[in-house]
Amino acid sequence: MQEAIERELVLDRLDDGRRLDQVLKERWPDFSRSRLAAWMKSGQITVDGVSATPSQSVSGGATVRLCATLLRHGEDQPEAIELKVLFEDESLLVIDKQAGLTVHPGAGTPDGTLVNALLHHAPELSTLPRAGLVHRLDRDTTGCLLVAKTLAAHTQLTETLAARRIDREYEAVVVGVPISGGLIEVPIGRDPQHRTRQAATELGREARTHFRVVERFPDHALLRLKLDTGRTHQIRVHLQYAGFPIVGDPVYGGRFRRPRAASESLVQRLRGFGRQALHARWLGFAHPIHGRHLTLEAPRPADFAALLQLLRHEAQSGLDG
Repeated sequence: MQEAIERELVLDRLDDGRRLDQVLKERWPDFSRSRLAAWMKSGQITVDGVSATPSQSVSGGATVRLCATLLRHGEDQPEAIELKVLFEDESLLVIDKQAGLTVHPGAGTPDGTLVNALLHHAPELSTLPRAGLVHRLDRDTTGCLLVAKTLAAHTQLTETLAARRIDREYEAVVVGVPISGGLIEVPIGRDPQHRTRQAATELGREARTHFRVVERFPDHALLRLKLDTGRTHQIRVHLQYAGFPIVGDPVYGGRFRRPRAASESLVQRLRGFGRQALHARWLGFAHPIHGRHLTLEAPRPADFAALLQLLRHEAQSGLDG
């Protein structure tokens, strides 16, 4: 699939002496600076009929023409994988990602991913980077995931995310009971001992996670978390660092600790929770085209809700006893 794009712009006197890439980023904000530069390099943007360069100075009255083609990104193929759509219009969609669904194809997972599902749901996404994905979730993390359907929406949303103007709230069931909420502000980088993992390290990149306690149980807690940054495995690493690993986390959860005075049913539920109990429950952001604020919420998945129900039951039984 490919899409033709044609535009024309006549510069005015206020543009005299300015760099072309600066002018075009202002006049055509739905294209990223890097994409505009690539089109100039390939001769798809001209000034008065002559191939342009990003740094060249422009003059008022000059005519800039764009004649470009958006080509298919990559070789990923569409697959009929069910998606739970929370919101969709002509510019974007928000899905409720299920556990066990890898976001991107990669080594060991060439297909059966969210990207494959998205290409089946909306074939036009094949011309966008990463099939329009604006951010990502780990394979076994559930909940809200934002996808752009047009180049203009993708450019705007990725810039909005980079400017930290997309609000994301998560829920996690953790081992241990924090006294209160707070801010975890510790850099995250690759674990030097385990190259497939991340770690809290002063050599890493800035990472900030806010959390508050929603419910307390004898040996666990339900937390809500918000991100200022979006590092790989950020919530999982930060909660491990703080001493409150996420229930079921196969990488950062550590050895299973049997809760005090827990029933056998709770022990089995905790042992058998085969993924990190982490859910992206809420997204808030301005629509990239008309600017209206959107808030989307994904319901707790069945396994997450059942775990909470059992924890509440055990806590109440302890009080009654």
